[in-house]
Amino acid sequence: MNQASTFPVPPSPHDLVMADALQLSQWIRLRKVSCRDVMSAFLDHIERVNPAANAIVSLRERPALLAEAAERDAQLARGEYLGWMHGLPQAPKDLTATAGLASTQGSPLFRHEIPTTDALMAARMRAQGAIFIGKTNTPEFGLGSHTYNTVFGTTLNAYDPTRSAGGSSGGTAVALALRMLPVADGSDMMGSLRNPAGWNNVFGFRPSQGRVPSVPAHDLFFHQLGYAGPMGRSVGDLAMLLSTQAGFDARAPLSIAEDPAQFAGSLERDVSGSRIGWLGNYDGYLPMEDGVLALCESALAQFEAIGCKVDPTRPDFAMERVWQTWLTLRHFSCAGTLGGFYRNPEQRALLKPEAQWEVEGGLKLSGEDVWNATVTRSQWYNALLALFERYDYLALPSAQLFPFDAREPWPKSVAGRVMDTYHRWMEVVIGASLAGLPVISVPAGFNAQGLPMGVQIIGKPHADLRVLQLAHAYDQATQWVKRRLPPALSA
Repeated sequence: MNQASTFPVPPSPHDLVMADALQLSQWIRLRKVSCRDVMSAFLDHIERVNPAANAIVSLRERPALLAEAAERDAQLARGEYLGWMHGLPQAPKDLTATAGLASTQGSPLFRHEIPTTDALMAARMRAQGAIFIGKTNTPEFGLGSHTYNTVFGTTLNAYDPTRSAGGSSGGTAVALALRMLPVADGSDMMGSLRNPAGWNNVFGFRPSQGRVPSVPAHDLFFHQLGYAGPMGRSVGDLAMLLSTQAGFDARAPLSIAEDPAQFAGSLERDVSGSRIGWLGNYDGYLPMEDGVLALCESALAQFEAIGCKVDPTRPDFAMERVWQTWLTLRHFSCAGTLGGFYRNPEQRALLKPEAQWEVEGGLKLSGEDVWNATVTRSQWYNALLALFERYDYLALPSAQLFPFDAREPWPKSVAGRVMDTYHRWMEVVIGASLAGLPVISVPAGFNAQGLPMGVQIIGKPHADLRVLQLAHAYDQATQWVKRRLPPALSA
């Protein structure tokens, strides 16, 4: 007897796109619904909501996708179950190489680039049965926390289409929030998983340095500022995707050799008694738009309601030194990855001004400049370790302002303070990035204008699972994702 017959009322197309990824995965595994019906439901939904949001790009043709979904059904009928992503529509971030599927990096230089092999993370998702339907939009080379480029245009916020979606994983966050994907991947150098998650009322997790290997990579040892991670509408979905993304690979010698299956189990844990240090705006160092701190502090009250103890604190460190270190190392990285394009006048003309500025800054650096930056970075890490002697977690806002006008390339001022670079307004995220610590953005709620904000929860070195467990407890207590749907879904 067909197993599907044991379910007299199959999920509707609406049920399919609204379901958490783990629920949808179970329905497919039990053959309560076919992979083809799942694909059809998501493609219909994408056709309705994506034109206004512009989150998914390079969308493949429907007949090819339905045929691939039908093959997943045939595999199930033969008893061949690939894994928890069997038949799930997935759209990797457009910075990720995907075999046979355009990977533009948001740059006109790669407008027609179609890789012949997958990056490791994409290969791991395919091996679990995911079907790549397209890509999610990103700013050019992932530079800047506002998702726009000259190849595909601007991705718009799920809760207010006049506002920025954040970035660089802005397409990822909007696709999740608008239920165009059940779960999704992104990457994070300067808050690229955290800012868009906070601005679209979903969860974004930047894992510990080395948790998710970057393969292929030109540099295997030095460049450790940015790497991939998961996003989800629940912490459980996010953790399950991390279990697929993570795991040692010899081609990434600094990758963590721990069993990624730890993230596929239960996230239940008694978090009462957990000590959270609230960094806020670093005692006024960071400008914050009115309402950001108050909203985040209301979220911290929810952590107290589940038994955590929250106290204000700050690191014993000059924060301007952290920023200067970030500028140096980012310049250095961009000069290395984009310098070849910059030296070619025709290609340089196709780089956005911010990319050219980063390269020019890198070309001015001395070896001593880079060495001093790495030393300061190490000192910053030790300053945070000192805080972790008193606290189990550290917290601060996911952004310094609410989503801004999508027509602007970046905010020129925050709370009356002029921003002197295209990314100064995201300074709040660099602390965890430089330290390589696990950090998750959890929804904090909405301001009076209906704009979302997130809170970053930073854990101790390699304490990814404990960060996810705390976030899961908060998720169960608040249910922000389910409580407040984007207008396009609730109309």
